[in-house]
Amino acid sequence: MKIAIIADTHLPRGARRLPDECVRSLQEAELILHGGDFVTVETLRQLERLGAVAGVAGNMDEPRLHKLLPERRVVEVGGARIGMVHIPGRLYGRAQRLVSMFPDCDAVVYGHTHLAEVTLHGDCWVLNPGSPTERRRAPARTMLELEIDAEELVPKLIRLTT
Repeated sequence: MKIAIIADTHLPRGARRLPDECVRSLQEAELILHGGDFVTVETLRQLERLGAVAGVAGNMDEPRLHKLLPERRVVEVGGARIGMVHIPGRLYGRAQRLVSMFPDCDAVVYGHTHLAEVTLHGDCWVLNPGSPTERRRAPARTMLELEIDAEELVPKLIRLTT
């Protein structure tokens, strides 16, 4: 099972859009996880036209999104449990804090920092896809793909070029 993971899309903003290779990955995935900061309900709706979406509200999201999306959630997919939250808190102790927030999860997805992270903390993956649209301090725009095979999770960071 393939899951596409994005966060911090911050759309719409000027002529900004999702890169073509990101859109292809989203369309090919069985599930899209969004770690918050869609910004508008219309952005959520556009993603839903590409596939099934599970997301959390971010600090930049409009009030209508906060009514539709939780701040935290656990998604069960392909035999795996994935926790989701937008703001991870300060850097020091982040992985342990996130894993503790979501006990019994196989992975935790977060956003907010725009900096990609793929870290195995104990037996739980801590995953931040970065941003496909706004790299800020990151070296590139990024997203994640997560393969779930026989309850094994294999995350892959995708560096977006188009």
